[in-house]
Amino acid sequence: MDVPTVTNGLPALGLGTYKNTGEQATESVRTALEMGYRHIDTAAYYENEAAVGAGIEAASVPREEVVVATKLWYDDLAGDDVVPAAEASLDRLGLDYVDLLYVHWPAGSYEASETMAAFNELYDEGLVENVAVSNFTPEQVATAQEHSAAPIVANQVECHPLLQQDELRAYCEDEDVAVVAYAPIARGKVADVPELTEIATRHDATEVQVALAWLRQRDIVAIPKATGEAHIRANWESQQLTLDDEELARIDGLDNEERLIDPDFAPW
Repeated sequence: MDVPTVTNGLPALGLGTYKNTGEQATESVRTALEMGYRHIDTAAYYENEAAVGAGIEAASVPREEVVVATKLWYDDLAGDDVVPAAEASLDRLGLDYVDLLYVHWPAGSYEASETMAAFNELYDEGLVENVAVSNFTPEQVATAQEHSAAPIVANQVECHPLLQQDELRAYCEDEDVAVVAYAPIARGKVADVPELTEIATRHDATEVQVALAWLRQRDIVAIPKATGEAHIRANWESQQLTLDDEELARIDGLDNEERLIDPDFAPW
């Protein structure tokens, strides 16, 4: 199965690894890559970069075919801290570079001019192929862009049929910034949405697969977490599902702004 791509060439379906650690994380990553995934997402905060790196090493897939993304936590975003923190992530991953490096949250020691200057240094040195942000509002993306010579290629945010992020998506589309959806199945809540159940039944699919198909067809990258082979495969097979215009419109109408990840330091 070909891997669809969206803005900036990111594979439309990736493997999220939040709360997946140790040997299980290694096996999940290896399984996903050998199944066909080409986008693996991790973060320093997840404390699993070494395990993820081991999975990449164990898979029979050339490194250059895999988009590897990690994130720097808000404690490591001061100008003098970014480079050593990124180098530490690379050491844990066992990689010479990452394809995407995200500012995990615009909080803590984040200051747009200093942080983005340090990210650009990593970009110029070839340690980071692309600069990205996460949990940024449209205004914060614009400010980051003003302070970055390197393009901001992606903004990773919570996005799913119950939190559709219309304003943010419109801004990112205009600016050629990919929207990457974490929690793309609303931590399982999509299974309890009758409209999604009806559409899933029509296609002999699951509500999760319908949610992932909706994201893909709306040009949103999805990085659902999955650990076991069955769930990794079920998510992968969502790429075979195509929703019609009426079904897409029904899902578009579901949005009730149900935000699940909302820490005190969030910018909204």
